[in-house]
Amino acid sequence: MNYGYIRPLADDKMNRHQRKELESVGGIQIVEEEHAGAKRRVALEGLLEAVQEGDRLYVFSLYVLADSTRHLLDIVRLLNEREAELHVLSSGIDTRPFSAYSFLTVLEELAQFQTEAISEKTKMGLLEAQKKGNNAGRPKKSPDAINEALEMYHTKRYSLEEIKEKTGISKSTLYRNLES
Repeated sequence: MNYGYIRPLADDKMNRHQRKELESVGGIQIVEEEHAGAKRRVALEGLLEAVQEGDRLYVFSLYVLADSTRHLLDIVRLLNEREAELHVLSSGIDTRPFSAYSFLTVLEELAQFQTEAISEKTKMGLLEAQKKGNNAGRPKKSPDAINEALEMYHTKRYSLEEIKEKTGISKSTLYRNLES
């Protein structure tokens, strides 16, 4: 079976351009998403459940199919597992068996690259913030306040609430420091 998938985009809200491109291929059952949002793509979910060995899925562009590299990778893996093909009209991507492995490999590498790039940018941002004196996370509790809280606890005359009220040291911080 040949399927085409379309969904509203900012510059093609009525799906006219996508529909025209898919109809030019011919012999395609078009599945249309009712809304543009990335959440709850009911039509796409139903289509992916229906895809079987030998089926072909046509889309105008990769962005019509997925909003992220990771989502695209999941869809391509599913199609690959079911021995179905993906055809992207705007870029000429075709995952027929002779080219599926290489496309899937490139996509996996791209997803890994994207993950690593985000992680590296985050680390660089944190290091830069530290250099400027902006430390991430909660400020450290004063050692004097912790020592006072520990002394109060060991006297057994104060409740945990009283210790917290007087020193600002929470129960979990107090217990963590008791263990060390």
